[in-house]
Amino acid sequence: MNYDASCPLTYADIVDAYFLEHRAKVLDIAAFLDRLERAADGPAEKDDFRVAALREALLLLSDGDGERAKRVLDLLSDATETMPQSAANAKFALGAAPEVGQ
Repeated sequence: MNYDASCPLTYADIVDAYFLEHRAKVLDIAAFLDRLERAADGPAEKDDFRVAALREALLLLSDGDGERAKRVLDLLSDATETMPQSAANAKFALGAAPEVGQ
């Protein structure tokens, strides 16, 4: 990883300012995954494509490589240029690219 001092804050400044906020976000994700495991219909045999993408994004966070935000955003973005007919009238985003054939 290349060191680029593009942030004016020190390491300690960043930890002091943002640690608790991000601790809460990690706990929220952990709770979401726990709820999936305790779902009324039982845990899914295969993850929904959005959950699978989220799990993959979590792995990216700890792989030691840089540009995590860009790589996670790319992973959780649907680069499809055409909208499937079934979703033509829907006004929502899925938050991840569906698997081919869904």
